[in-house]
Amino acid sequence: MLPGPHYDFYSEKKLSLVLAPFSGGQCKAGTEDGPKYMLRHGLAHELQELGWNVNIQEPLAGVDHQRRTEEDTSDVYKNLKKPQLVGEATEKIKDAVQGALRRGEMPVTLGGDHSISMGTVAGVFSEHPDACLLWIDAHADINTTSTSSSGNLHGCPVSFVMGLDPENTPPALKWVPKCLKPNKIAYIGLRDVDDAEKKILKENNIKAYSMYHVDRYGLNAVIEMALQAINPDGTSPIHLSYDVDAVDPLFVPATGTPVRGGLTLRESLFLSERIAETGRLVALDVMECNPSLAIHDLHVIDTISAGCAIARCALGETLL
Repeated sequence: MLPGPHYDFYSEKKLSLVLAPFSGGQCKAGTEDGPKYMLRHGLAHELQELGWNVNIQEPLAGVDHQRRTEEDTSDVYKNLKKPQLVGEATEKIKDAVQGALRRGEMPVTLGGDHSISMGTVAGVFSEHPDACLLWIDAHADINTTSTSSSGNLHGCPVSFVMGLDPENTPPALKWVPKCLKPNKIAYIGLRDVDDAEKKILKENNIKAYSMYHVDRYGLNAVIEMALQAINPDGTSPIHLSYDVDAVDPLFVPATGTPVRGGLTLRESLFLSERIAETGRLVALDVMECNPSLAIHDLHVIDTISAGCAIARCALGETLL
């Protein structure tokens, strides 16, 4: 009998849903609605049904981040767009994640765009400096101020928590700690990586598994290789940061930067299940659901239900 999901850090199964309705890290409105739609889908109740005591946090409440995203054209640093807005939001998310961990609650952050993970990673590593990070994404999100061609900060969060290109850090993001070492992050699902990002990955010897590796070795073998690389003795806490665009747009069409040829829906859920089995999951992000980009209602349902299923499988749902 294979081991089932367990949670070494949360024997009392307490959980904090950290809502991050934020789209300031990119240019497509609607990502801020992801958390609302996931709650409407019943995610909080579903997690309670799995035995979790669910607390809901709204660290961005009371600030109209979407209005500022649309109206403030002065928030620019070199080529980066909205660094002040992103800096303020991610620091609030960091405080919420850190607070949840201190209360013994697993932070499950619902985005919002992936720039928010500057805050989630900073919050996790402030409490678990020995943690490791699994980044599930079609994109590496490791561009720096100097390499970003779009200026969208959802393509840069990993570089900031790694402290890359520090001389070009916007003042509003100087709060972000250099907390992530190259040997403590692994990517799974990559298939759209900028040339500058490929150089950064190689220069820092970061473990990165593209869909080529998934096709060649199979997903379970890729997960095992990734865990062996960043958590060789199996004792480190694991932060799972999941961008839904890792999943093929056939299954998750309503996301901001879809790329064909991704994980199947079943593969995406297996990945969450496999991390749950390790017992070392300490935090989860589910990012980049964007209902506004759906062509019809079924696209919304497919995308939101997939995001919720990824969370449920990471938090204990099994087929048997």
